[in-house]
Amino acid sequence: MTQTPTRPQAHAQFTVPAKHPMVTVLGSGDALLRVIENAFPATDIHVRGNEIRATGDPAEVALIQRLFDEMMLVLRTGQPMTEDAVERSIAMLRSAADGEGTSSETPAEVLTQNILSNRGRTIRPKTLNQKRYVDAIDQHTVVFGIGPAGTGKTYLAMAKAVQALQSKQVNRIILTRPAVEAGERLGFLPGTLYEKIDPYLRPLYDALHDMLDPDSIPRLMAAGTIEVAPLAYMRGRTLNDAFIILDEAQNTNPEQMKMFLTRLGFESKIVITGDITQIDLPGGTKSGLKQVQEILEGLDDVHFSRLTSQDVVRHKLVGRIVDAYEKYDSQNGRRT
Repeated sequence: MTQTPTRPQAHAQFTVPAKHPMVTVLGSGDALLRVIENAFPATDIHVRGNEIRATGDPAEVALIQRLFDEMMLVLRTGQPMTEDAVERSIAMLRSAADGEGTSSETPAEVLTQNILSNRGRTIRPKTLNQKRYVDAIDQHTVVFGIGPAGTGKTYLAMAKAVQALQSKQVNRIILTRPAVEAGERLGFLPGTLYEKIDPYLRPLYDALHDMLDPDSIPRLMAAGTIEVAPLAYMRGRTLNDAFIILDEAQNTNPEQMKMFLTRLGFESKIVITGDITQIDLPGGTKSGLKQVQEILEGLDDVHFSRLTSQDVVRHKLVGRIVDAYEKYDSQNGRRT
């Protein structure tokens, strides 16, 4: 009778420095430890005092060792670890271990990159693709952020715009999106101009209120330092010394996209965000965001950042919903 050889076991021991309470590493009620144990079910993890010991498959034990190293790097910055941050760190480490990326970015580098702080709250990327998106905004004049709902495309772009304004890299912020639900025929809607366009621009106002003192926003808008307007109001203008964001760009037609891109002036930066799976244009109308990828991909100083369901930073279920819809669309041959 042939015996199946047992797989070699590896051991690793990690000592938490005394200046870091174990609760910061293990989480309240050991919540962070449970996340790690669930992610590595075949590995035995034991805690005694400030010592953490892992025993199991060599590759898994090596990942756990690396995970705790990354967690400590984050904690040393004064930023707390959360269950979500631990899960994302594990996903990044597994992806690197599986050879799915050639990036040198580490989980700690991603999770500690601060973009903007306001009223005790810090805005930072939470995934590797989000960090690459933010870095691309720094490095290129025109950046496209393409991905499903909840991936932080618009929110991170807004944070970079406010950062650029506060550091005097630009003199103004211009935020725009197509009012496609009204067919841009705003004259048919009741109310004043601002009452007509407000529903389409409200998400941009909401993000601004997260990033700036709400009392300062009306003053900045009155001075023209921040402008929020429908895409139709961009026609015929040259936008100099500005950080310009076009949101919901999947709902532009090719002519609108070309019009918008050619508004670019000196010392300005453009970020265009959209989700090509949620196009609301009338049947038969081609999306300017889908077409522009064919036209501008590879052009110098233009960058396309593509985010996926793995970059969703809303409720975990949102990512699974996005994946389910993508699977359904591929099985049913849906074309947008």
